[in-house]
Amino acid sequence: MKLSARNQLHGKVVEVKKGQTTAHVRVDVGGAIITASITNEAVDELGLAAGQDALAVIKASDVMVGRP
Repeated sequence: MKLSARNQLHGKVVEVKKGQTTAHVRVDVGGAIITASITNEAVDELGLAAGQDALAVIKASDVMVGRP
């Protein structure tokens, strides 16, 4: 699959929490945890589960970074 997104982070799924329509998927990327909100349907189609290797693809025209 060819992607135009430049930000591709390799990690491991640490948790999948399904809601009514949307799931939160937590991925450990080198010790940092990122969370993706995707549909439950996508979770099922991708077969996502804790312990699996994952590739987080981030595509955005603007990314803001700040300190708390």
